[in-house]
Amino acid sequence: MAELMLPAGDGGTRTYTTAPAAVWHRPAAPLRARRAYAAAHVIPRSAGNNVPGAPADLDWDSTLGYRHELWSYGLGVADAMDTAQRGMGLDWAATQELIKRSAAEAAAVAASGAPAAAGKTVRDLIAAGAGTDHLDPAALPSGRAGVDAVLDAYREQISVVEGSGAKVILMASRALARAASGPEDYLRVYSTLLAEVSEPVILHWLGDMFDPALTGYWGGADVEAATATFRELIGGAAAKVDGVKVSLLDADHEKALRAALLEGVRLYTGDDFNYPELIDGDGAHHSDALLGIFAAIYPAASAALQNYDAGEPDKARAILDSTRDLGLHIFSAPTFYYKTGIAFLSWLNGRQPAFSMVGGLQNGRDVPHLVRTFELADRAGLLADPDFSAARMRAWLTVNGVAQ
Repeated sequence: MAELMLPAGDGGTRTYTTAPAAVWHRPAAPLRARRAYAAAHVIPRSAGNNVPGAPADLDWDSTLGYRHELWSYGLGVADAMDTAQRGMGLDWAATQELIKRSAAEAAAVAASGAPAAAGKTVRDLIAAGAGTDHLDPAALPSGRAGVDAVLDAYREQISVVEGSGAKVILMASRALARAASGPEDYLRVYSTLLAEVSEPVILHWLGDMFDPALTGYWGGADVEAATATFRELIGGAAAKVDGVKVSLLDADHEKALRAALLEGVRLYTGDDFNYPELIDGDGAHHSDALLGIFAAIYPAASAALQNYDAGEPDKARAILDSTRDLGLHIFSAPTFYYKTGIAFLSWLNGRQPAFSMVGGLQNGRDVPHLVRTFELADRAGLLADPDFSAARMRAWLTVNGVAQ
């Protein structure tokens, strides 16, 4: 245990004592009861020019090391997603290299005979986002020409992901949200892509709380209309849909959609608020997981999934519930800055040399928010070495004007 001074609400400070370190065990066999991908962030080169608007300059050893850490706990990695700062600092040139490097590392893990990855394929270990973020939505032509430009942009990125050996995640497109005139344009683009892909993909429906530019996605005036279009798409191409990732932070909507999906189509929850109940299930259905919060809570998430495999769902649910307050806090509004909390915990746990992010996004949260992140992570047993984390926290607080 360690002591440090945290800011108090009255402008002063208060003494905080960390909890003893929790013990989390890596799995001795692949996880089976739930399929789970942790959406991993990227780690910038500390001395790089990672200022707003600059091309991303990544610390490849730390970035890939973080993925190996997730794999060692039995989790798959969802890469090149919004957690990795797609559209918020990670440019397409760096994204391509990230996909190729991460997939090559996944292939090495699959061939290594590591206990948690035994029998796993590269596609089991890594899924990567294909989108259209190399387009400038404001420069798109109007009408069908704009929609066709979006279609070709998707094709370019799908080619990179498929060429790496990773599973394709069809990400939501800001450009399509701008160019589409209604549901028929979404159906045309996605149906064409599903007909062309070589292996089943994951469809990603990202809500506007994560990206306001995606308001009205699927061309519907409301969620019910959008869901009807989404289901129509899946019904017409179920053989090419491994699953759907839904990130609307609406548990009731997810449960209804999950129950209505065709057999063989998974629902990967992207609900970083309600994941404990959705992964646990209702007795008839459960959600698998593709979650940004899993990048922050991966030792606990792995322990929970190990308990599901062992036939102890109550223990599994209790572990997930113990992390929920942290998830609610990290993903609190403005939700699109959740990545800052994930990078902060990565730094506190020694997974990266500096608390920095591409595009300068480490400034996306204020001091009180990150102090609370530290406390909630400590209470959930997610500081691997509390003394080490407290030392880093003291240094960061001192720089931010909180005397130690």
